Amino acid sequence: MPILFLRKTKFSDRKYFAKWWNDMDLRKFTSGRPGRISDKKVDKYFSMMKDKNDYHFMIILGKKVIGHIALIKKKNNWYETIIIIGEKEYRNKGYGTKAIQMIIEKAKRLRISRIYLEVRPNNLRAICAYKKCGFQKAGFRRYPKNKYLPLTLRMELNIK
Repeated sequence: MPILFLRKTKFSDRKYFAKWWNDMDLRKFTSGRPGRISDKKVDKYFSMMKDKNDYHFMIILGKKVIGHIALIKKKNNWYETIIIIGEKEYRNKGYGTKAIQMIIEKAKRLRISRIYLEVRPNNLRAICAYKKCGFQKAGFRRYPKNKYLPLTLRMELNIK
């Protein structure tokens, strides 16, 4: 059975983001934006990954890159986590839940104690996975200027 692990993101991983961000099935559960994501936007994201306060990892199963997970420094010592399982055949198999558990362990080692995430309120599978990992619903956040994602559910985890 292949082992799931996280490794730091490197520039050559850009090709995965370019592919995944143009997957309409995946975008239904994330940004929801129609149309192609430009190479320029992918490059901009990669340049933002260089922030020394953030932690970006690729999710690897055996030798196959299947997704991305990150801890991004925000205000008041909060870190936002984001995750995608980019490869379709690996979705809904528990790998995302395992990757979240792994990033929580990394957060503990890094002395990060407060993590939150935002998820579409109708993404019930993701919400279930986040609850399984200890996240609790903390309210809704509105984005009135975003017609593709006007409302998200915020979930929080305080690590002891």
